[in-house]
Formats: sequence, C-alpha cells, structure tokens
Amino acid sequence: MDSFTSITATAVPFLRKNVDTDVIIPIQRLVGSGRTGLGPYAFERMRYLADGSDNPDFPLNRAEYKGSKLLLADENFGCGSSREGAVWALMGMGVRCVIAPSFGDIFFANCFQNGLLPVRLPIEVIRQIAEETEASPGNARTTVDLEQRVVITPTGAKIPFEVDTRKRDAMLHGLDDIALTKRHAEAIAAWRAGDRAARPWAWDSVA
Repeated sequence: MDSFTSITATAVPFLRKNVDTDVIIPIQRLVGSGRTGLGPYAFERMRYLADGSDNPDFPLNRAEYKGSKLLLADENFGCGSSREGAVWALMGMGVRCVIAPSFGDIFFANCFQNGLLPVRLPIEVIRQIAEETEASPGNARTTVDLEQRVVITPTGAKIPFEVDTRKRDAMLHGLDDIALTKRHAEAIAAWRAGDRAARPWAWDSVA
C-alpha cells in the first residue's frame, strides 16, 4: 500500500453522526468489484440527484472541497457492516485521512490496512477546524503529520493525536499486516526448519 507521512489539504466538513459503511458505499456496488473503481460510487445516495447530476448540497461536490484528501467527520464514522470496500471507495475519491471523534472498530482497522489514516480528535476541535476552513475555504489548509503525530489547523494551532506505535510505523513505510510479517521471513524460515527437524512427523504432508 502507499505510505503515509503527512498531507496538507482543505478539510471537508462532513459532520454527520453514525455514517455507516452502507452510506459510504452501497453493497450492490461491491458485486464484482475490486479495490479500484469504487470512487464514483462513494456516498452515492447523498452525492447525486435522481437524474445522476451532482447534488449541490453535498459538501464534497463543492468546488473548494472537491478532490480533497482530508475529511472531517462526527462520532462513530464507518460504523455498520465489516466492509473494506468503504475504505477503498473513500480512497477512490482521493481521501487519505478522516478526522473524527470515534470510528466503527472494523472500519478503523481496515483503514490502517489500506493506507487511509483515521485520526481521533474531540468533536470540539473538529468543529473548530471546520469553522476555520469555512471562513476561507479556498485558502484554508489543514496539515496532518503522522511522523510528528500532530494536526495543524488553518490558523496554525498544533493539535497532537495518539496512534498505535506499530500501526504508525506500518503506515509510514506503506506496510500492511502481510508485509509486516514478511519482514520476519528469515526468522520464520529458521523456526520452520528447526521445528521440521524436531517434529518431522508433523511436517510430512506440508510443503
């Protein structure tokens, strides 16, 4: 997956509570789909009008926010079913970071496996970033720095955030769980060889 060190972008205010994974990507769009190609269907029910045109009331359709890498959300973002496609759809739109007070547990874990950074901050801080952004949406920029573990608001305030050390290291180097395991390939091979020698009967049918 792509590594994540820092991004600077216009933060898109999308302050709705309990946005579930079916809202992010409808289940029917996942049939026969892979990781790519889901971006146009992200938030489909909110994003488009009945005739298929852009809904002007949807924040990510506004010219100053379209294509932004940074989304501001409210409590329990990504709740609902265990749908990795929700992360793929967001990334297909260009989103690389979501800041929210809390996330659905499975969605939160899926983010780290795909290179999308979920940042937990108090809702008061998120609202402040939204207000600073909306005061000058064409110029306001927010920075999320994973190396320093800090969010820098459009007015320059530095807000620290917490992130699991192992997950942070993996994202900085673009490693999912499989890639992290492969880092220990030599140790795994040595263990396999030793166990095969000690218990050959357990390995007779194993390649």
